[in-house]
Amino acid sequence: MATIDVKEIVNLTPKLLNIPYKRIWYSYDEEADVLYLNFKKPSHADDSELTDDDIIIRYEKGEVIGVTILHASKRKIPTNI
Repeated sequence: MATIDVKEIVNLTPKLLNIPYKRIWYSYDEEADVLYLNFKKPSHADDSELTDDDIIIRYEKGEVIGVTILHASKRKIPTNI
């Protein structure tokens, strides 16, 4: 069984509560190093944009329904959040 750092998860709580979505589904593709966050299930994106920092924002009828974070394991947590 995998070990879990409960303190690290608890430290995420304030940030998670600031996200304007009450439900978040996520998955991580380790081989591709891509983190998928979905805010709606089922979701059917009809548009998307790739940001300068390799994040794909997915939209359905103008509403953000998900975020795809490329190179996920290489990202650092900013110290000012």
